[in-house]
Amino acid sequence: MTETVKKLVDSAICDLGLFVSEAYISKEENITSLNIILDSEDIIDLDLITEASRIINPIMDEADLIEGEYVLDISSKEKGEDSNE
Repeated sequence: MTETVKKLVDSAICDLGLFVSEAYISKEENITSLNIILDSEDIIDLDLITEASRIINPIMDEADLIEGEYVLDISSKEKGEDSNE
């Protein structure tokens, strides 16, 4: 899922200095979520996440990667976090 989302989103958010670090689908209490974790060389604040979300939402709607209803959860990678752990 990560590579698919990167191909769809990275070029649209690169001007914000952001890129997709990870993307995955999760399900909790019958709620499906598409989780997109963003990263940057700089600190990512809430305003930047909000701006990125406005760009990413319509892209994900258009791509229609998940059948049925789902929640789009966009967050930032914690600095110092290793995604391979």
